[in-house]
Amino acid sequence: MLLSVVVPAHRVQGYLRSALESVTGQRPPPSEDGPADLELIAVGAPGGGPDLAIARESAERDPRVRVLVLDRPWDTGAARNAGAEAARGAYLLFLDGDDLLLPGAVAEISARLGEERPDVLRLGHDRVDWWGTARPGDDALPAARNQLFRRAFWEAHRLRFTEGPYDDVVPVHRAAFLASDAGTLGSLDRICVRHRLRRTGTFATTPGRAHFAAVDAYERLTAETGGDPRVAAARTAHLAAVLDDPGRIAPGDRAAFFRAAGLPGRYPGHRIRQAVHAGRGRARAAARAARKSLRARLMRAVYRADLHRPLDPCLAVYGAYWNRGVACNPAAVYAKARELVPHIRGVWVVSSRHRDRMPPGVPYVIEGSRAYWRVMATATYLVNNSSFPGGFTKRPGQIYLQTHHGTPLKTMGLDQLPYPALTDGVSFERVVAHTDQWDFSLSANPHSTEVWDRVYPSSYEQLPYGYPRNDILCDATPEQSDRIRAELGIAPGATVLLYAPTHRDYRKGFLPRVDLERLARDLGPGCVLLVRAHYFYGRSAGTAGDRVRDVTGHPRVEELFLAADALITDYSSLMFDYACLDRPIITYVPDWDAYRAARGVYVDLLSGRPGDTPGAVATTEGELREVLSSGAWRSPEADALRAAFRSRFCPYDDGHAAERVVRRVFPVPPD
Repeated sequence: MLLSVVVPAHRVQGYLRSALESVTGQRPPPSEDGPADLELIAVGAPGGGPDLAIARESAERDPRVRVLVLDRPWDTGAARNAGAEAARGAYLLFLDGDDLLLPGAVAEISARLGEERPDVLRLGHDRVDWWGTARPGDDALPAARNQLFRRAFWEAHRLRFTEGPYDDVVPVHRAAFLASDAGTLGSLDRICVRHRLRRTGTFATTPGRAHFAAVDAYERLTAETGGDPRVAAARTAHLAAVLDDPGRIAPGDRAAFFRAAGLPGRYPGHRIRQAVHAGRGRARAAARAARKSLRARLMRAVYRADLHRPLDPCLAVYGAYWNRGVACNPAAVYAKARELVPHIRGVWVVSSRHRDRMPPGVPYVIEGSRAYWRVMATATYLVNNSSFPGGFTKRPGQIYLQTHHGTPLKTMGLDQLPYPALTDGVSFERVVAHTDQWDFSLSANPHSTEVWDRVYPSSYEQLPYGYPRNDILCDATPEQSDRIRAELGIAPGATVLLYAPTHRDYRKGFLPRVDLERLARDLGPGCVLLVRAHYFYGRSAGTAGDRVRDVTGHPRVEELFLAADALITDYSSLMFDYACLDRPIITYVPDWDAYRAARGVYVDLLSGRPGDTPGAVATTEGELREVLSSGAWRSPEADALRAAFRSRFCPYDDGHAAERVVRRVFPVPPD
């Protein structure tokens, strides 16, 4: 075996899956010694957690993946050492959970090692921020991620990571010195490893006295190398980089760190140089601030006076789908809050175009109005599944719950950056600024938790509670379904199919890829086809007939779920909610390749793998008619796929999500 890749798996749940897949997705070529295979060793923390669950799921899918659990409190150096001790490959590579092994890297490494067998091979590397901007890696900061170590060499010299911060300083430098002396230090210019910077921060981006450990690390290195003169140059370069990094040394600690590091020169001179750089940065920041739109400044001025009013502890503001009325998770939270905390008054934000959607007796304000700015300035609780309009300023003491409005099938947030056609006009700076306002982010399932953690990076608390809007599905009774069918004018005993495709970013208007009238005729007189277009297309799908009912304007999609015997959809997140009912789901995706290329997806609906595919699949109109007429949509095979899909995406749905949310976010009196 050529390569053992060791990955510590702890507190990187939003990044870990792609890190592991970047390794298992490599296709190394054969070598003279046989297949140039690799193994991946993920080392998790005691007690499990989402990271360990992700690692174990990867191991279930790929026999090359092994999972170890540290038998002591978590320490990254100890985890790396445990992985190295269990390794079987000829070479060791230590990646972090937020690193990526770039496509083709192992093939390049194999070719390079086929020419010679260095003890240490330095790899080309870079780093990418959360905006997708890649920059060269910083070689002044030694890291194990861009070094390949021959395992026999590692073991012969008893190289080990130290415990605590800066655990890789000693082994990385010692290995380089030893290999250099022996003439076995090689390099590969190709960029093989990419480090993903996390906006939410890591130890490396959190200022504090813990970074003084870098000084101690070089003292250990000096001792272990017998005072090797090469340590001094490496020490100066590294510690100077740590000092100059505002994410590591706080301003109040810089003089002390400068003295502890024993850097050349005097600290006042260093401060002058830093002040010059800081002054330039402030000038650039001032220039950016001056370019803010006049409209944004005026909108903030409207309620500036109200920001001085005290917060109302008994006021909550709700919004859904960009101010379209009472709907989705916020609606379910609102209803449960009225039950559990009736002293907290809920007010909805609605646009003037949708005020007719407001149920009688539900308080609301029109977006942009004086009343809107007043409640936004004084409410203690803010609940939304999208965003509040106008660029409000969240005040200290306000509590913002972001409920989201679906399980992510297509790419979301910062993961949309590689799709320029999709993101034209999108300000990702505003997306991230909005994320910074959240106190809580609601998660429907572990998959969503992983994605939200990465694509909306900030310091909010994840609530793995399930979706409140699905409580009604978990508690559904046949009587409810019959009542809703009667309200829709559906005859008793009819088979009801709900066709609910999502919108296409690359196409205007609702253009179903199926002849709905013909499909309804083929289904026969005992079947009714409900059609619900995406809300982006307005309140009507523009299609109706004897057995085709346009239900786009129906206020609650959950009621349509209860009325339907099966769901036909494509890339809509509705499939994840409908799965709660354990009724058939038919995936109709005639433009799969185009959609995946234009938008990107997290789940391969056509793979046929349990957990990915929710049931029967059709890619043409003819296949869809065959699936329906043959009964394949409710076959044992489709049932088994649906069961695996439900297990993956509906683990929290038990009918009590709204109660869990309200009890966590609001001050609920004890029972």
